[in-house]
Amino acid sequence: MPRRTRELRLLLLLALGLGARGTLPPPCDSQIYCHGELLHQVQMAKLFPDDKQFVDMPLSSAPDQVLQHFSKLASTHNHSIPRERLQEFLREHFQAAGQELQPWVPEDWKDSPRFLQKISDSRLRVWAEQLHQLWKKLGKKMRPEVLQQPERFSAIHSQHPFIVPGGRFLEFYYWDSYWVMEGLLLSEMPQTVKGMLQNFLDLVQTYGHVPNGARVYYLQRSQPPLLTLMVDRYVAHTNDTAFLRDSIGTLASELDFWAENRSVSVSLGGRSYVLNRYHVPYGGPRPESYSKDAELAASLPEGDREALWAELKAGAESGWDFSSRWLVGGPHPDLLSSIRTSRLVPVDLNAFLCQAEGLMSSFYARLGNDSQARKYRRLRDQRLAALRAVLWDEETGAWFDYDLENGKKNLQFYPSNLAPLWAGCFSDPRDVDKALRYLEDSQILTYQHGVPTSLRKTGQQWDFPNAWAPLQDLVIRGLAKSPSPRTQEVAFQLAQNWIRTNFDVYAQKSAMYEKYDISNGGQPGGGGEYEVQEGFGWTNGVVLMLLDRYGDRLSSGAPTAVLEVHCLAAALLLGLWLQ
Repeated sequence: MPRRTRELRLLLLLALGLGARGTLPPPCDSQIYCHGELLHQVQMAKLFPDDKQFVDMPLSSAPDQVLQHFSKLASTHNHSIPRERLQEFLREHFQAAGQELQPWVPEDWKDSPRFLQKISDSRLRVWAEQLHQLWKKLGKKMRPEVLQQPERFSAIHSQHPFIVPGGRFLEFYYWDSYWVMEGLLLSEMPQTVKGMLQNFLDLVQTYGHVPNGARVYYLQRSQPPLLTLMVDRYVAHTNDTAFLRDSIGTLASELDFWAENRSVSVSLGGRSYVLNRYHVPYGGPRPESYSKDAELAASLPEGDREALWAELKAGAESGWDFSSRWLVGGPHPDLLSSIRTSRLVPVDLNAFLCQAEGLMSSFYARLGNDSQARKYRRLRDQRLAALRAVLWDEETGAWFDYDLENGKKNLQFYPSNLAPLWAGCFSDPRDVDKALRYLEDSQILTYQHGVPTSLRKTGQQWDFPNAWAPLQDLVIRGLAKSPSPRTQEVAFQLAQNWIRTNFDVYAQKSAMYEKYDISNGGQPGGGGEYEVQEGFGWTNGVVLMLLDRYGDRLSSGAPTAVLEVHCLAAALLLGLWLQ
C-alpha cells in the first residue's frame, strides 16, 4: 500500500474515533437487533429475501430469554447452526414483521379537499383524488405493547399516529416525511401533520436528534435535517404560534446536534469556513442490510472494514443510499467499496441547514426573542458566505460537493447542485438563470420523463437512470424562484414531464413508486439493495404539490380512450380495495 494511502487511512480511522483495536461502537445496545452472534447467524443465513425483515420482527419473550435459548442452540451446533434449526428458532421466539403496527385511518381525512378544484384536466383530477385516498392506506399507529415492553421491539415507540412511505418501509422516516407533510397539508390534514411533528420533536428530546427512521438500529444516524422546515409549513398553514413557542427550543437542540457532531472546517483562500457533512462513527454492518455489508467488506483487509461500514452508514444518513456522489475520488469510483461519504461536503445538506437557520431567525423574531433571532441570522449569513466561497462555481453556474481529501469540487451533475435555489440560500438573483444555463449545458433538459439523479450508471439506486420525486421538487421550485418568464416556463415543463411519467405508470400499474426509471419512457425504478417499493409517501406528496401549483395548466397527455378507461377501472378497483 503506498505510504500516502496508509497515512490517509490512518487519519480517517482516527477521525472516526476508532480505538486501538480498530473497532467502533455498535449502532445500538441490542444484541439481537444491532450486533452480536444471533444477528450475524440469522442474517448471513439469508433466511429472508430482504435483511430488513428479520430486524423488524418483534420478540415473543424477553430479550434475555431469547439470547439464552440462542446461546444453547449455538453451543449445541458448535456455533454453526443449520438453516432449518435457525428457521425453527425464529418461529419459536419471534413474531412476523410489522406486528407492532396497526392500520390507522387519519381522523382529519375528508373527501374533496379544495386543491382538487384547481386541476383542470379531468384525468389528473381523478388521479389526485386517488392519491388523496392513499393517505388512509399509509396511516399507521403503534400498538400499546411497544410502550409497555419496548425491549421486545426494534420499533421506537411513537405517541401519535403517522404516515409511512409504504412497501418495506413499515415505519416513518425523517426526510421522506417533509414531502408527505406537504401533501397532507394540501389534503387539509393539519392534525395528522401536528402529530407527526410531535413524534419528531419527542425523538429530539429523547435522543438529541431525529434518527433516520423509527427503529433502534437507525438510532445513531440521522437524515437530511428538514424538521425546522416541516414546522414552518405547519405553522404557515395553521398559524399555531403556541405550537411554535413550545417547539422552538427542541428545534434549536436539533441544529446543535448537527453543529456539534457533523461540522467540518474548510480552509480556502486564507480563510476558514465551517460547513457540515454526513458522518456516522459507528461500527458493524447496517443491521437492515447486514449480509450485503458483510459481503462487501469481505474483499477488504480486516482493518479497513469498520471504516467502510461507517461510510455506508454516513451514505444512508444522506438519504442517497447509495450514489456515485459518495464514490467519486475513491480508487474505484464505480464500486460501493470505495464509498467515502464523510470526506465530502454536500451542497444539499448545507442548503437545508442554511434554510433552517434563516427560519429559526424568523421564528425567534416572531416570538419576540431578538437576541436569538440575531444569532441565527448571523449563522445563516456565515453559511451563505461559505456556500459561495467553497461550493459555488461561477463558470459553471451551480454549487458542487467539496472533496475534503482532494481539496476540489466534484463537478459531476446531481440535482442537489441546485439545492440552494430551492432553499432560498443564494444572494444573487441572477443565480437562478445561471442554473438554467447549467441544466442546458449538462443536457438535462433533453430528458423527457424527469430530471435524472446523476449521469453516471453505477447500478446504485441514486444514479442514472433513476429519478426521484424530492429531487424533481428541488429543481422545479428552485427554478420557479426566477423572475424570468423563460426560466419559470422551464420549471413548468419539468413539472409536466414528471406528472406525465407518474400518471402513465399509475395508469398501467395502479400504483405509485418511490423512484422511476426515465431511460425508457418512464417505468418503476431499479438498482440498489432492494426491489422498487410501492406506496409511496413522498412521491404522492410531490405530485400533489405540482398539481396544486400548476393544476390549471398540467395535462395528462393521454388522449386515447383506452387509457381513460384503464384509469377509470384502476380508480374503481382502488376505491373498492380501500373500502
